[in-house]
Order: sequence, then structure tokens, then C-alpha cells
Amino acid sequence: MLFRSADNSIGISRSADGENMTTITNTKKEKTMTEIETVKPSIDAGQVARDAVVADRARSQEIDAIVSKHPELQDIGEQFKRNDRSMDEFRTVALESINKNQPAQAAIEDTKIGMNDAEIGNFSIVRAVNALVTGNWSEAGFEREMSDGMASKLGKRAQGFYIPTDVLMRDLNVTTSTAGGHTVATDLLSGSFIDMLRNKSQVIGLGATMMNDLVGNIAIPRQTSGATSYWVAESGAPTESQAAFDQLTMSGKTVGSMSDISRKMLLQSSLDVEAFVRNDLATSLALAIDSAAINGTGASNQPTGILNTSGIGSVVGGTNGAAPDWADIVDLESQLALDNADVGNLAFLTNAKVRGKLLQTEKASNTAQYVWGDNNTLRGYNAAVSNQVPSNLTKGSSSICSAIIFGNWTDLIIGTWGGIDINVDLSTGSSSGTVRVVALQDVDIAVRHAESFAAMKDATT
Repeated sequence: MLFRSADNSIGISRSADGENMTTITNTKKEKTMTEIETVKPSIDAGQVARDAVVADRARSQEIDAIVSKHPELQDIGEQFKRNDRSMDEFRTVALESINKNQPAQAAIEDTKIGMNDAEIGNFSIVRAVNALVTGNWSEAGFEREMSDGMASKLGKRAQGFYIPTDVLMRDLNVTTSTAGGHTVATDLLSGSFIDMLRNKSQVIGLGATMMNDLVGNIAIPRQTSGATSYWVAESGAPTESQAAFDQLTMSGKTVGSMSDISRKMLLQSSLDVEAFVRNDLATSLALAIDSAAINGTGASNQPTGILNTSGIGSVVGGTNGAAPDWADIVDLESQLALDNADVGNLAFLTNAKVRGKLLQTEKASNTAQYVWGDNNTLRGYNAAVSNQVPSNLTKGSSSICSAIIFGNWTDLIIGTWGGIDINVDLSTGSSSGTVRVVALQDVDIAVRHAESFAAMKDATT
């Protein structure tokens, strides 16, 4: 049977012999070009806005869920929510922060000697110092036993006696000032020795990561480069690339801090005197750690501080230094932003000379808007002051330059090894009847990512 061409206007065609035959009928109308051009997708602006709100709320809820399990991420989480940073970025920062903090807590637990609450409360630093002074441990047998236990845990003998980690973490509340007269304040101490150390050190107070009571040398992994993305043709394959890592190593370097205490003071047995001695030791150690963290040379048994860390951002004032101004502060912030490092515990640190200068320096002429802001802020960031930030740096013909540091202080790592070793010096203050108490502590300091800090080292005041 032969088929003839079908007429699109009808549904039946005929065969050569006259029989009716069903054919495929094209009943679909074709659209004209005019009709096609007038069909446009409709966009509901209101729905887009509502979707954005829902997505932002979901992002905030996910950040809050992570922070609820890791409260130390509270500040970072709030910053990410304010800046509309992505969840992928937050997860990366959160994981890095959690991984950094977990080994420190494990190390603290590893160096405890298992003292119970009663034993921790009974340990007296003053009693042990008196035993060292007199050479008679009959009244401090318990302290000597605990020190020996710490020595066994650390694998090395103390030069004097160890304050066990258990004791360093205890709370000692002072509620009276009867012993020692006006030299002892009612709120002299209300926390553990480690908490005191944090409160008295500017760099720790700004958010530096503390890794207490480490054992042996440590190596902290860090990512130095990421995988690379490529544009490829259809069915093409990207070039293989991998993230690269190295290790940040830390090893204990011994620092000795000293405080002078009268013999009569040491003969007292009140909690106030115990608190006074602990406060003095914490202050002296905090000053030593602060100084090394800021400007440690990395030579002569010193750790390497921020200002001497290779690779940090640099803002230069001039050939012979220059008075700092608003542009310098903005440039310090920009140094971190250019390296995508402007996240975390961001803050400025400088000395009192620079603060005085910036309090009198206008952002722009005749505006009465000064660089150093209210509530100790610079560019809206917290700005701390420590006279351990050097003011005697040399630049060209000037030898009175100061430093200004801006950074993510979480990336400054301060590690301590073992308990504090206490010794006494009887000769230095013998003529005045004072005893010099020497606190020895193994410490190291490292910057996890150099890009997390920037400094101006030639600010003149």
C-alpha cells in the first residue's frame, strides 16, 4: 500500500485504491516571533527578599548551634553573622580553633598529679618558700611530697620546688585584709594562678591561645597553600593539585621572674599573704611573657615575638620614621584584609606614647575627629596599651620609634611546660631583710600564621 503526502488541513488521506487511511495530523500551532518575544519570566522581588531572610536565619541558627557546643567561638560567630560570611568559612575557622584548643586541655590533664580538693587547698606556697629559706622542711613535708610528685611526672628535678598543676588551677578567694595591713586588697585574688596570669598579660588578654603544661616538644600542623581550581573544556580534566602543610614547632625556653618579699611577710600564714605571693609571682611571669610575645628576639634563648616574626605585614612611616596617622591605622587593617586574615580576635596593641600622639591627631584637618577613639578603640577595634611595646626602635636617624601592632591574637600561641619551679635568693636582699623569690617557667611563643599580624615599627611621637 502506497502512502501519499498528507494534507495538514485534514485528518484522512486516501490510498491508490480509494481506501480510507488514517494519517498523523499536525494540530499544534506554531507561535509567531512576536508571541515568543513577549513571553518573559516573572520575578517576585518580595519572594527573593523573603528567601534571603530565611537563608540568613538558617545560617545564623547553624552558627549558634556550633557555638553552643564550643562557647570559645562566641566572638568569632558573632563577627561572621555581622559580616555575612559564609558557613563554609565559619566551619573552617571553627575547626581550626577547636583543634588548637583540644591538645592544650589534654596536656593540662596529663600533668596533674591527682591531688584531691583537700590537698589542693592545703598546699601553701609561702610554707614551701620558708622551708627553702631555712632549709628545714619539717613544717612543709606535704609541699615537698607534692613537688616530688610533680618532678616525677615531668621527669626532671626542681631547682627549688614545683607548684603542681593541680594547685595552679585552684581558686583561692580572699575576703579579708587583716594580715598585712593596707598592702593586701580585699579583691587581690579570686581565681586560679593560670587565670591570674591571663588577666595580667596584655597579649593573653587580647586573646592569645594558651597551651599550658605541655610535655615534650610539640608540632602544630598548619596549611601553607590550598588546592587550585581550573577552568576546563567540555570533557576536560583539571590539573591535579593538593593542599600543602608544614609544622609549627615549639620547645620550652626557661624564663626566670623575680619578686622581693620581706622575711616578716613570709612568716605569716594567712590566706592574704598566700594571695599576695601568688599575685606577685603571676605579675612577674606575665610581664616576662608579655615582653617576649611582643618583641622576643628569637636569639639568646628567647622565643621569637611578633615584631621579629618573618612574614608579618609591614606599614612604613618614612625614612627616619613618621608620626602615625589615620592612614597608617587603615593600612595596618588592610594588610590583614589583603591576606584574608582579618578574622578572629582582631585588636591593636601599642604603648602609651603612641596613644598620647593619636589622641591628639585628627583623622583629617579641622574635623575634631581624632584617630584614637572613645573607649580605647582604633578603627572600631579594641586598642590595648602596654609600655612593653618598644619605644626605642631605630629607623634611619631616629632611635625613638615606637611600634603599633594589629592582628588576630588567637594566632599568637603561648605554650608553657610543666609546673612553676620556685627558688629563693637569700643574698641579694640580705641587707634589707628581704627574700628574692625566683619563679622559673619553660615557655615558648609562636605565631601560627604570619599573615595574621601587621606592624608599624617606625612610629614617632
